[in-house]
Amino acid sequence: MNQIQSVLITGANAGLGREAARQLALRKGISKVYLACRNPTKAKAAKTALERETGRNIFEIVLMDVTDPVSVRAAVAELSTQIDAVILNAGGTGGQNPNSLTSDGVTNIFATNVLGHVVLVDALLERQLVTSTILYAGSEAARGIPKMGMHRPDLSDGTVDEFKSIADGSKFGPEGDPMQTYGYAKLTATLWMGAMARQHPHIRFVTMSPGGTAGTAGFDDLPLMKRIVFKHVGGVLMPLFGMMHSVEAGAKRYLDGLLNPEFKTGHFYASQIGYPTGPVVDQANIDGTLSDITTQDNAQQALRQFA
Repeated sequence: MNQIQSVLITGANAGLGREAARQLALRKGISKVYLACRNPTKAKAAKTALERETGRNIFEIVLMDVTDPVSVRAAVAELSTQIDAVILNAGGTGGQNPNSLTSDGVTNIFATNVLGHVVLVDALLERQLVTSTILYAGSEAARGIPKMGMHRPDLSDGTVDEFKSIADGSKFGPEGDPMQTYGYAKLTATLWMGAMARQHPHIRFVTMSPGGTAGTAGFDDLPLMKRIVFKHVGGVLMPLFGMMHSVEAGAKRYLDGLLNPEFKTGHFYASQIGYPTGPVVDQANIDGTLSDITTQDNAQQALRQFA
């Protein structure tokens, strides 16, 4: 594995992505941080602010909309140098119409959290542009957070068809609760990462949850009342009960997973059962489904039918 000197971060203009970029720039040995963003104005503002805050001119904008595979492939085609590591951070609850289908046949929430990142990783690997580590922003929602109203995703049999029904939303119907379908999307991506780790042993594939993070942009697209509860009321009360921590703490988890080789390829690390904060542990010790090879391969095979 090469020493990590350059990192590309999706969703890098705000929240966890921006904070991860800031923390990376303060690390010795990091010489380039690519800010993969879909909005050029916000990207430029983030780049300017990060340069001012860190005193380093190492940030480069890559225009990319992870909900649009065409945009992702075009962005990768423009890259001319190898990148050591990638943080697949972009995500959220799918905008105002999370259950509507994109032109690729997946729901908006699935496109945002999963499909675009699958396309990105495939394109980078095809051009041999990534040399060391790919880190996916997992979530405790993939194994359930009952105290936050997120039930454990219930796989009936973990077949290819079931994962396809998660991707296209038919498992949930047009009125599916985005807080629940979010967990299924994160679970599918986590399983895909496990399959990729076995198929590409020269690259580390680590899934790391940033945990319950106050101030993140991930829930900006929730309906008004849920957004108020999670971002404003929850942002004040949940940290008091150990249900949220700072964006700085969440981004540090990314850096730990990226730079510490003790976090093993193909594994999913997140908080201990019951809370989305605190020390991270290998989630396979909590839910054996996460390390089941057949289920991982089924998730990947389903994704290949959309990517």
